Amino acid sequence: MIVSSYAAIGDSFTEGLGDELPDGTPRGWADFVALGLAAAYAAARGGAGGATGVPAQPFGYANFAIRGRLLGPILAEQLAPAIALGPDLLTINGGGNDIMRPRVSVASTADRLVAAAGEAAAAGIRVALVSGADPTRHLPLGPLIKARGDELAVAVRARLAGTGIAFVDNWSDAALTDLRYWSIDRLHLNAFGHARVAGNVLAALGVEVPAAAHAPYAVGERLDIARPRTAEYWRQYVLPWIGRRLTGRSSGDGRTAKRPTLLPVEVLGEG
Repeated sequence: MIVSSYAAIGDSFTEGLGDELPDGTPRGWADFVALGLAAAYAAARGGAGGATGVPAQPFGYANFAIRGRLLGPILAEQLAPAIALGPDLLTINGGGNDIMRPRVSVASTADRLVAAAGEAAAAGIRVALVSGADPTRHLPLGPLIKARGDELAVAVRARLAGTGIAFVDNWSDAALTDLRYWSIDRLHLNAFGHARVAGNVLAALGVEVPAAAHAPYAVGERLDIARPRTAEYWRQYVLPWIGRRLTGRSSGDGRTAKRPTLLPVEVLGEG
């Protein structure tokens, strides 16, 4: 698939938490997808120095995702601005935080996701719904959350049948349940997990995975992570997470999108 612009909306999964650059900026699967799409676009127009009928404009990428967002705020705050940019491709992710709440309607969540995808498609944008990966083997209350995630994946797939809208079902990717793909908090993917998700998305779009996603860290860096003991893990990650839920706070409070406009993507070897 050849597109000249790409936008993403979602929560921490799409923002890229767990895959931080040295300066602390989240990278993540959507950034890798942008690299792959930009490389395909550059190849289609003959690289930086030549044209093959494709307009010689830089590939644009925007990412509106903000950590901690429930699906309602994602759609209320991010969908319209993303559509307004008029990207060739839009990925939509959400609902992962919803299914971790005490009460959630999985059917309603699926309905809203598919309706949002339909709204973007009606605006002439190619759309892919991208589910989050399944962390539940390593989380408290994992079986309950897994049952909801399984139900949501089935519901979204059924609703998308015949629409032409792609569904990238990372939740059902069994390999991604392995702890080696998860960051130290066990809730967010690490660089290797994000790279695998990028591969899933690009494969669904028929685009080659960029080299940066195959080797997100320096060659020879260990894939496993030194993890805290159970008591320390609860003190550092679980209890603060529970506290935010009980008080109605979010890790994304006061944060803004990291890339709210279509900015050029640099392709390795171009220029």
